[in-house]
Amino acid sequence: MEQTPDLPELLYIFDPLCGWCYGMSPVVEQIQNEFQGRLTVSVLSGGMVTGLNVGSIRQDWEYISAALEQVEKVAGVQFGQAFRELGAEGSRVQDSEPPSRALTVFRQLDPYNQTASFAHALQQAYFGEGKDLNDPDTYAVLAADFGLNVAEFQRRWALPETAQATRQEFAAVGRIGVQGFPTTILRVGNQGYLLARGFMPYDAFASSIEQALQQAAEEGAK
Repeated sequence: MEQTPDLPELLYIFDPLCGWCYGMSPVVEQIQNEFQGRLTVSVLSGGMVTGLNVGSIRQDWEYISAALEQVEKVAGVQFGQAFRELGAEGSRVQDSEPPSRALTVFRQLDPYNQTASFAHALQQAYFGEGKDLNDPDTYAVLAADFGLNVAEFQRRWALPETAQATRQEFAAVGRIGVQGFPTTILRVGNQGYLLARGFMPYDAFASSIEQALQQAAEEGAK
């Protein structure tokens, strides 16, 4: 996790395949930029679609497609035609682990703490452009976009150790007791402040962070 001990840490608990997270990721990316120097942002993958839940998108497409319009209206993001077409066709396998492994590798190689931006780019590739998140070539393009060594990124993505670390992250999120995605928590020292369960617009979210920071400061002064 990307941490600077002296700064509060925003935990953004998401899943690459989560539509509401697609709405929240640009908000968190903006927070990462606007609150630079005041807090760090760590993106944690929750493992929404793993194990027996892995399967073709057709088994969930009725539910997913019904939610698209609401997410677009509330969050202001757009689901691309390519994504809608792959959902209607139905054979694309949904599995949270491959894109979450990509996030694990990105943390290892990214020198600039851009993880929120990469999480947004992952979801834009899927929900916006219909890219296959099970295909390593998808990550070659993303790694290049962020100026990373593509061959090294793909090598690490395929390692068993990367898969193991990613599954351990899923388990850690489970132990936190997260009930759904996205969930955002501000951690200040040993204290945690729940900011939001679900999507929250930028202005309201920034205000919630300011309130939590103020509360932490007041409690620290006692």
